[in-house]
Amino acid sequence: MPNTFKVLARGPATTSASTVYTVPAATTTLVNNILVTNTTSSAGNFSISLNGVSCATTVNLPANDSIILDIKQVLTTGQTITGLANTTSINFHISGLEIT
Repeated sequence: MPNTFKVLARGPATTSASTVYTVPAATTTLVNNILVTNTTSSAGNFSISLNGVSCATTVNLPANDSIILDIKQVLTTGQTITGLANTTSINFHISGLEIT
């Protein structure tokens, strides 16, 4: 089984819940870090769910700030990470390990 550390998702959040990562077929993914940044001069908020279970709900993120969610969560084939924010100036950077 090859293990591949990789960026699972990176980019601006959408303002409605959307899937940012889906575990590929025949793969197990260990999500190990979620960095969320706010690149504007106004506060915002975000939410992230792992396979439909919230791990961050309407978290306030001050202007020009960031937060790191240092987590160790396993997702299996077909499971997803979804996210949203109240502004597209909030960005998600999600990394992990794919095991195939």
